[in-house]
Amino acid sequence: MAHATPYGRLKLAALLLFLSLPVLVATVMALWRVGIPEGRTAHGELAPEVPVLADWPLATPMAPMVSGDWVLAFDCGERCDELSDQWWRLHRALGSDAPRVSRLRVGGVGDALPGAVVGQWVERPTWLESDRVWVIDPRGQVVLGYEPEADPYAVKADLERLLRMNPEAPWQADQELAGR
Repeated sequence: MAHATPYGRLKLAALLLFLSLPVLVATVMALWRVGIPEGRTAHGELAPEVPVLADWPLATPMAPMVSGDWVLAFDCGERCDELSDQWWRLHRALGSDAPRVSRLRVGGVGDALPGAVVGQWVERPTWLESDRVWVIDPRGQVVLGYEPEADPYAVKADLERLLRMNPEAPWQADQELAGR
Protein backbone atom coordinates (compact mmCIF):
# COMPACT_ATOMS: atom_id res chain seq x y z
CA MET A 1 0.00 0.00 0.00
CA ALA A 2 1.39 3.36 -0.98
CA HIS A 3 1.98 6.09 1.53
CA ALA A 4 -0.33 9.12 1.56
CA THR A 5 1.02 12.09 -0.28
CA PRO A 6 0.82 15.65 0.98
CA TYR A 7 -1.37 16.44 -2.03
CA GLY A 8 -3.87 13.73 -1.02
CA ARG A 9 -4.02 15.04 2.54
CA LEU A 10 -4.61 18.54 1.24
CA LYS A 11 -7.51 17.30 -0.91
CA LEU A 12 -9.00 15.50 2.11
CA ALA A 13 -8.70 18.62 4.29
CA ALA A 14 -10.30 20.77 1.57
CA LEU A 15 -13.14 18.27 1.18
CA LEU A 16 -13.80 18.19 4.95
CA LEU A 17 -13.74 22.00 5.10
CA PHE A 18 -16.13 22.21 2.15
CA LEU A 19 -18.56 19.72 3.72
CA SER A 20 -18.46 21.38 7.14
CA LEU A 21 -18.90 24.91 5.77
CA PRO A 22 -22.77 24.81 5.83
CA VAL A 23 -22.70 23.75 9.48
CA LEU A 24 -20.34 26.60 10.35
CA VAL A 25 -22.45 29.14 8.45
CA ALA A 26 -25.66 27.90 10.11
CA THR A 27 -24.04 28.11 13.55
CA VAL A 28 -22.89 31.70 12.95
CA MET A 29 -26.36 32.64 11.64
CA ALA A 30 -28.05 31.10 14.68
CA LEU A 31 -25.69 32.61 17.25
CA TRP A 32 -25.67 36.14 15.85
CA ARG A 33 -29.21 36.09 14.38
CA VAL A 34 -27.89 37.06 10.94
CA GLY A 35 -30.18 36.38 7.99
CA ILE A 36 -32.87 34.70 10.09
CA PRO A 37 -36.37 36.16 9.65
CA GLU A 38 -38.22 37.43 12.69
CA GLY A 39 -40.39 34.76 14.29
CA ARG A 40 -43.67 36.63 13.99
CA THR A 41 -45.50 37.20 10.77
CA ALA A 42 -48.77 38.73 11.96
CA HIS A 43 -49.06 42.43 12.75
CA GLY A 44 -51.78 41.93 15.34
CA GLU A 45 -51.79 40.04 18.61
CA LEU A 46 -51.97 36.31 17.90
CA ALA A 47 -54.73 34.39 19.70
CA PRO A 48 -55.79 37.19 22.06
CA GLU A 49 -57.56 36.34 25.32
CA VAL A 50 -61.01 36.82 23.81
CA PRO A 51 -63.78 34.19 23.96
CA VAL A 52 -65.23 32.57 20.85
CA LEU A 53 -67.85 34.63 18.99
CA ALA A 54 -70.72 32.44 20.23
CA ASP A 55 -69.83 33.42 23.84
CA TRP A 56 -69.83 37.19 23.25
CA PRO A 57 -72.57 38.93 25.31
CA LEU A 58 -74.55 40.20 22.32
CA ALA A 59 -78.29 40.94 22.18
CA THR A 60 -78.62 38.74 19.08
CA PRO A 61 -76.30 35.76 18.55
CA MET A 62 -74.07 36.63 15.62
CA ALA A 63 -72.41 33.26 15.05
CA PRO A 64 -75.21 31.89 12.79
CA MET A 65 -75.27 35.10 10.71
CA VAL A 66 -71.59 34.89 9.80
CA SER A 67 -71.21 31.11 9.86
CA GLY A 68 -68.54 29.78 7.51
CA ASP A 69 -66.97 33.18 6.86
CA TRP A 70 -63.92 34.86 8.24
CA VAL A 71 -65.13 37.81 10.30
CA LEU A 72 -63.66 41.26 10.75
CA ALA A 73 -65.32 42.32 14.01
CA PHE A 74 -64.86 45.73 15.56
CA ASP A 75 -66.14 47.57 18.59
CA CYS A 76 -67.86 50.77 17.54
CA GLY A 77 -66.95 53.13 20.36
CA GLU A 78 -66.26 56.86 20.20
CA ARG A 79 -64.96 56.76 16.60
CA CYS A 80 -67.80 54.67 15.19
CA ASP A 81 -68.31 56.44 11.85
CA GLU A 82 -64.59 56.65 11.16
CA LEU A 83 -63.97 53.00 12.00
CA SER A 84 -67.01 51.77 10.07
CA ASP A 85 -65.77 53.57 6.97
CA GLN A 86 -62.18 52.40 7.47
CA TRP A 87 -63.12 48.72 7.79
CA TRP A 88 -65.66 48.98 4.95
CA ARG A 89 -62.86 50.28 2.69
CA LEU A 90 -60.55 47.47 3.82
CA HIS A 91 -63.28 44.93 3.06
CA ARG A 92 -63.73 46.38 -0.45
CA ALA A 93 -59.95 46.31 -0.98
CA LEU A 94 -59.92 42.53 -0.52
CA GLY A 95 -61.29 42.23 -4.05
CA SER A 96 -62.30 38.71 -5.04
CA ASP A 97 -61.75 37.47 -1.47
CA ALA A 98 -64.26 39.96 -0.02
CA PRO A 99 -67.20 37.48 -0.14
CA ARG A 100 -65.25 35.18 2.19
CA VAL A 101 -65.14 37.87 4.90
CA SER A 102 -68.05 39.30 6.90
CA ARG A 103 -67.89 42.56 8.82
CA LEU A 104 -69.39 42.64 12.30
CA ARG A 105 -69.89 46.03 13.89
CA VAL A 106 -70.65 45.76 17.58
CA GLY A 107 -72.21 48.84 19.12
CA GLY A 108 -72.85 52.24 17.63
CA VAL A 109 -76.15 53.94 16.88
CA GLY A 110 -75.94 54.92 13.21
CA ASP A 111 -76.94 52.87 10.20
CA ALA A 112 -74.55 50.16 9.11
CA LEU A 113 -72.61 50.52 5.91
CA PRO A 114 -73.49 48.04 3.14
CA GLY A 115 -72.58 44.45 3.94
CA ALA A 116 -72.04 44.92 7.67
CA VAL A 117 -73.79 42.87 10.32
CA VAL A 118 -74.63 44.95 13.40
CA GLY A 119 -74.77 43.63 16.94
CA GLN A 120 -75.22 45.33 20.31
CA TRP A 121 -73.60 44.49 23.61
CA VAL A 122 -76.03 43.27 26.27
CA GLU A 123 -73.37 44.14 28.81
CA ARG A 124 -69.87 45.40 28.28
CA PRO A 125 -67.47 42.45 28.72
CA THR A 126 -64.42 42.80 30.95
CA TRP A 127 -62.06 41.81 28.13
CA LEU A 128 -63.29 44.58 25.82
CA GLU A 129 -61.14 47.57 24.99
CA SER A 130 -62.90 50.32 23.08
CA ASP A 131 -62.41 50.55 19.29
CA ARG A 132 -60.53 47.23 19.01
CA VAL A 133 -60.75 45.07 15.92
CA TRP A 134 -60.56 41.27 15.75
CA VAL A 135 -60.16 38.72 12.98
CA ILE A 136 -62.30 35.65 13.67
CA ASP A 137 -61.94 32.34 11.86
CA PRO A 138 -64.90 30.44 10.32
CA ARG A 139 -65.28 28.39 13.53
CA GLY A 140 -65.80 31.55 15.60
CA GLN A 141 -62.39 31.62 17.30
CA VAL A 142 -60.62 34.97 17.56
CA VAL A 143 -57.24 34.53 15.89
CA LEU A 144 -55.93 38.10 15.76
CA GLY A 145 -56.60 41.24 17.79
CA TYR A 146 -55.57 44.80 16.95
CA GLU A 147 -55.17 47.98 18.93
CA PRO A 148 -57.55 50.88 18.19
CA GLU A 149 -54.88 52.73 16.20
CA ALA A 150 -53.98 49.68 14.08
CA ASP A 151 -52.75 50.33 10.56
CA PRO A 152 -55.47 49.18 8.13
CA TYR A 153 -52.79 48.07 5.65
CA ALA A 154 -51.31 45.75 8.28
CA VAL A 155 -54.76 44.31 9.05
CA LYS A 156 -55.38 43.83 5.32
CA ALA A 157 -52.01 42.09 4.88
CA ASP A 158 -52.77 39.72 7.76
CA LEU A 159 -56.27 39.00 6.45
CA GLU A 160 -54.99 38.35 2.92
CA ARG A 161 -52.35 36.00 4.29
CA LEU A 162 -54.97 34.09 6.31
CA LEU A 163 -57.24 33.80 3.28
CA ARG A 164 -54.35 32.64 1.09
CA MET A 165 -53.19 30.06 3.65
CA ASN A 166 -56.78 28.80 4.14
CA PRO A 167 -58.22 28.45 0.66
CA GLU A 168 -61.93 28.10 0.18
CA ALA A 169 -63.08 24.50 -0.05
CA PRO A 170 -64.60 23.53 -3.43
CA TRP A 171 -68.00 22.73 -1.91
CA GLN A 172 -68.11 26.21 -0.34
CA ALA A 173 -67.60 27.79 -3.76
CA ASP A 174 -70.59 25.78 -5.05
CA GLN A 175 -72.70 27.07 -2.15
CA GLU A 176 -71.60 30.62 -2.97
CA LEU A 177 -72.83 30.23 -6.55
CA ALA A 178 -76.12 28.78 -5.33
CA GLY A 179 -76.70 31.86 -3.20
CA ARG A 180 -76.13 30.04 0.10
